[in-house]
Amino acid sequence: MNNFSASYEKILTTLQNIEARSNFRNQHRQPRMSDMEVLALSLTAEYMGIDSECQLFRRLPDCLRTRIERSVCNRRRSALSPHLSALRKRMGENISTAPDYLIVDSMPLEVCRISRSSRSTVCRQEYYAAPDKGFCASQQTYYYGYKLHVVCSLDGVIRSFDLPKASVHDIHYLKDVKELYRDCVLSGDRGYPSADYQLDLFESRQIVLEVPMRRNQNDYKPQHPVFRRCQKRIETLFSQLCDLFMIRRNYAKSFDGFRTRITAKIMALTTIQLINKRNNRKINNLKIPLA
Repeated sequence: MNNFSASYEKILTTLQNIEARSNFRNQHRQPRMSDMEVLALSLTAEYMGIDSECQLFRRLPDCLRTRIERSVCNRRRSALSPHLSALRKRMGENISTAPDYLIVDSMPLEVCRISRSSRSTVCRQEYYAAPDKGFCASQQTYYYGYKLHVVCSLDGVIRSFDLPKASVHDIHYLKDVKELYRDCVLSGDRGYPSADYQLDLFESRQIVLEVPMRRNQNDYKPQHPVFRRCQKRIETLFSQLCDLFMIRRNYAKSFDGFRTRITAKIMALTTIQLINKRNNRKINNLKIPLA
């Protein structure tokens, strides 16, 4: 994990195997560093736990530092965020082996401490994307920021994600799931139980929503142990995002920057999973050298 150049070359080769194009945007002149190389540089930084752009350019080898300026790299990385999401989806399709069984869950993402929320200007440029206060039931605490909603496969490959405000209830994400998937089994935790939503998902898209029942519900039945084990997979995935990729650490000032950072971290995780699969290793063994 300490060899930046070797990791960069490995990630760049993996991206080039997925997408043949080097540049995604029309530019008046050919850049010294292609769009694909900018994406590989961003993913390598996330893999190696380098969140600060200044620190990244201190550690860059001379052959890369002289080809792009720090401010230019930041602007181009933000502009390439949609293409990064498209590449991530194609990678996920190459890794996942069980598309008919999916897991859904959410985790809190703070942008600042709740005591500073009244005077914080982070991500407040647009009203529709401004953070707000929410409650995390698993941690029994209030926080200020967003929620990360994730749908992943049984082997821990993220298929889709979203970043709503912290106050939005988990169950509303099922409306997005309804538009993205069909003919599958979706496992969730106690934040998603709703007979109306379960019926609507099944009748409209043939999605079977499996959630544990609360003990005070009528006709209570314990959930099958298979689904409880499935839920641990996505909780382990969240732990890896927090540990290795430090997804809860925020240096962004705008929502576009915040979303770009989250997308890059999830893309870096998916890239490592694909590299592990091609090297016949366990795909979720992330703390290993790439090259």
